[in-house]
Amino acid sequence: MNGIQSFLAIGAISFLTLTSLSFNSALLESTTVEVENKVYLTAFSLADDLIEEIKEKQYDEKTLVFPTTNRSNLTPSLSLGPESETYYQFDDMDDYNNYTRHIVAPYVETYDIVCKVNYVHEDDSNVISTNQTFHKRVEVSVSSPYLRHDVKLSFIFTHK
Repeated sequence: MNGIQSFLAIGAISFLTLTSLSFNSALLESTTVEVENKVYLTAFSLADDLIEEIKEKQYDEKTLVFPTTNRSNLTPSLSLGPESETYYQFDDMDDYNNYTRHIVAPYVETYDIVCKVNYVHEDDSNVISTNQTFHKRVEVSVSSPYLRHDVKLSFIFTHK
């Protein structure tokens, strides 16, 4: 082989190597995005499942037997949380205030769920109220070491 043929062979091998590296990089990135999407989907599902569970509960401990039209009869905002109940005994939605759960998924990922329950202003559900209202916002946050950002879902519950 003369010098030109050797140079062309080296150039062809270099081109093939670069093409192969580029293809492998694209394939790896595609797989990474796919796994990340599955982790986000699982986190979203966990948050949604907890909100759906809370939807089945009564609005307030004070409305378990009889509804009320008087806001002051509702649980004070500083007392939101379980009334000495454990998770399996939760009977109203504010029992979930400061509730946390650690979940280990079938694969290697783990998730931490945190739930907050607050009264919110009836005119603006983005503003937390220190007084009892007929509107409560439940916010569920899911974090994981495999998520770049936490997944947060919130839902406004009303009692009238």
